[in-house]
Amino acid sequence: MTQRVELATVRDRLAVDELVTEYAVAVDDGDWAAYRGLFAEDGRADYRSAGGVEGDAGAVAAWLAESLAAFPLRQHLIVNRRVRFGIWEHDTGDTAQVQADYVTPMGAGTGGDGVPAAPDFVCGGRYAFAMVRTRDGWRLSEVVVREKWRRLPGRRPAGVVD
Repeated sequence: MTQRVELATVRDRLAVDELVTEYAVAVDDGDWAAYRGLFAEDGRADYRSAGGVEGDAGAVAAWLAESLAAFPLRQHLIVNRRVRFGIWEHDTGDTAQVQADYVTPMGAGTGGDGVPAAPDFVCGGRYAFAMVRTRDGWRLSEVVVREKWRRLPGRRPAGVVD
C-alpha cells in the first residue's frame, strides 16, 4: 500500500467510527432528525430482535421516539467495533460493514430527591451496521439490532442486595 492509500483508509476508518458514535448520541439524546440524517436515502433499520420494527429510517425513528419516551435517560455503550471495508476487487471501496457490541442502560427519570435514579432497564447485544459512502460522506444503509439479553425493572440477579 502507498502512503496515500493508507492515509485514505485511516480517514475512512475514523469517519465510519464517528458515524457509529453519532448514531449512539442521536438515540441517547432523542434527536430523531439527526438520527434520520445518519442514513442514506434508502437506509433501513431492523429492531425486531428487541421487540421493535423494521423499516425505513423515518418510520423507525418515529417508533423509537414513541417507545423510548418511557426512558428519558439513555446511555449507549458501543464497544468491540470490527470494521470491514468492501473488497477492492468487488467494490470501489465505498462500502463498510461494522459489527459492534452494545450495552444500553435506560432509566425513567429521577428519584424523589431529584437525583437521577439507577437504570430501570438494561439491554445488550450486537449491532450490524452497513455503510455506504455518499456525496455527503459515509451514511448508514442498514442497521440491524441483535439483542442478546435484557434486565427488566425490579429483577435482580440472585444474591444482589440493594
